[in-house]
Amino acid sequence: MPRSALRVDAVLVQAVIAGALSFAHLHDLAAAAGQDGWKAWAYPVSVDLLLVAAWRRLRTDGPSRLAWCWFLIALVASLGANVATAGLLDLGDVPAWLRILVAAWPALAFMGGTLLAHSPVGHTSAPAPAPEVEPEPAATAEPDPLPVAVADDTPTLPAADPDSAPSAVPVPAALVDHARKVAADHQQRTGVRIDTDTLRARLGVPPHLADAIAAQLA
Repeated sequence: MPRSALRVDAVLVQAVIAGALSFAHLHDLAAAAGQDGWKAWAYPVSVDLLLVAAWRRLRTDGPSRLAWCWFLIALVASLGANVATAGLLDLGDVPAWLRILVAAWPALAFMGGTLLAHSPVGHTSAPAPAPEVEPEPAATAEPDPLPVAVADDTPTLPAADPDSAPSAVPVPAALVDHARKVAADHQQRTGVRIDTDTLRARLGVPPHLADAIAAQLA
């Protein structure tokens, strides 16, 4: 025979023995408290059924104050009967308070069973699913803005006719003064008079405008 089958059978036998002893102790205590006949046999059934109902509520619906409360009440009643019938009490002369507890047990067990069977289960509601967010349309690439011309403080030189004479090209006075400083600096450094090509390169002006400036510097 497999070992698992032997282990299960041993557990069942142990459960049957423990249940029978607890059942007998509850019966003896109820009978000693004045509950004779079939009533004494009904007490252990009531206690065990309440214990099983509370444990089933804990296993199926999860821990709760209601299930734990009635489980502990039924467990105390079962253990109390086992201890009381072990010689701590004189079953021939049961105290009044114990008779009151035994007499009140049916109503207490009925209320516990009713609450366990009909009380709503406080399950935690599942969180609502997050709303789906529609993807935003891809932003169309905007054309790069046209470059903005930056205003220059340099005076704009008028376009001159290349066929006209150098003297006919108007030259701003500020540009002529700047050309004189450039020419003087060149002559001071080199000892020679500045030529038209060097003047045009230093000022960065067109050839016809450089000729007109050189004519005014002569």
